[in-house]
Amino acid sequence: MKLKPVYVSVAKRRIITPPHRGRGGREGTDTAAMFIVRSVFLATLFGASGWAQAADLLDTYRAAQANDPVFAAARAAEQAGLEKIPQGRSLLLPSVNLTANKTFTDQSVVYPGGPLAITSGDYRFNSDGYGVNMVLPLLRQQNWQSFGEAKLQAAQAEAQLKVAEQDLIVRVAQAYFDVLIAQDTVALVDAQKSAISEQLEQAKRNFEVGSATITDTLEAQARYDLAGAQEIAAKNDLEIKRSALQQLINSPPGELSHLGSEFKLETPQPPDMEKWVGQAQATSLQIAIAQAAAEIADKEVDRNRGGHYPTVDLVANYTKNSATGGSFGPNDNTNKSLAVQLNMPIFEGGSVNSKWREAEANRERARQELENARRDAEQKTRQAYLGVVSGISQVKALQQALTSSQSALDASKLGQQVGVRTNLDVLNAQQQLYSTRRDLYQAQYNYLLSELRLRQAVGTLGEADLDKVNRELH
Repeated sequence: MKLKPVYVSVAKRRIITPPHRGRGGREGTDTAAMFIVRSVFLATLFGASGWAQAADLLDTYRAAQANDPVFAAARAAEQAGLEKIPQGRSLLLPSVNLTANKTFTDQSVVYPGGPLAITSGDYRFNSDGYGVNMVLPLLRQQNWQSFGEAKLQAAQAEAQLKVAEQDLIVRVAQAYFDVLIAQDTVALVDAQKSAISEQLEQAKRNFEVGSATITDTLEAQARYDLAGAQEIAAKNDLEIKRSALQQLINSPPGELSHLGSEFKLETPQPPDMEKWVGQAQATSLQIAIAQAAAEIADKEVDRNRGGHYPTVDLVANYTKNSATGGSFGPNDNTNKSLAVQLNMPIFEGGSVNSKWREAEANRERARQELENARRDAEQKTRQAYLGVVSGISQVKALQQALTSSQSALDASKLGQQVGVRTNLDVLNAQQQLYSTRRDLYQAQYNYLLSELRLRQAVGTLGEADLDKVNRELH
């Protein structure tokens, strides 16, 4: 990010307005006037007092990476998902438990007769002990299935983070371009309002000298009032769009870089929609996530089927207990054992079979969701590809329409001077020019967004793609 004067970036998109002829045949152009109006307005709007912080699209994305709570939640979810692997591995490793105790005993022993009668009496003593138990799974089919599920769940978490990264790129670009188009709309409405104001003043002067009717003045006044209402709406929309961008970066957005004059339109490479669809089927992140879910469902079926299988564990125990008294006096007791333990599930109330059926139903659901993910990836890829291709055609058509609208406005103004066009014709031509310019700006931003969405649809969208778009901004 770098510091630059506000008026430098404002000049990147010049408001081109038609030549003006005032009373007495004075000719000129209001381009410079409109540029000054826009510069002053934007400087006031951004609260600039000479200098302002300028941020390009890449700067804004990196700020969002550090501040967007949605992306932060995705990072935390990935970290949680990666912990599934050590949890699954732990089911295959030995478990060791330590137990310890310390006990006070108040004991009364009575033997009515016989050789043990001499041990009768009351005893108060302390005893303490500890034990170590180790269980090593030797044969547990369910645990191996759980470990396989854990690895797939970790892979899912990583893919979901990549999805969140790509979604953040698109959300930042959308919010950034929304602010730019809102700024352009405000500037266009302001320029249009100034042009209408001049037409209104001219109509008033012509009415005063008797060369025009009051109708021209009323028509111009109506258009001027409408432009005022549009200006209020445009400024309000700009504040809303800036607030949406602020939500992503957690700070008020400053001056933003604008689309440069050397804007390039590039056809997707390869220029074949079916190849893009084929790539999406191979690299789409949504398909990868659904595929992992289907494989997890398969393993879940195997795991629940394993509820009928026997388990074999190696069990080792070591215990030691000591007592300071008792019927036979102080004693120490040490036990050591090593065993292979077999467990065979016989009947658990039908829960094993029920869980098995549940897992099979979930497997079918996962398979259908995988098929839906494939179809959805294909549809989104086609939509994004057509968005890029049609966006190129739309931008070119609007560029030509802008030239034609400018010519139509020039002709209308000239026709008004010679009496073959009315003030309303000029106002309509002005409206058409500004509407075309606004539509052109919107089409350019939509084209850039479609490029990003196409990469997102095939799962390859990254910071390099955003940087490519960013180089179009100045």
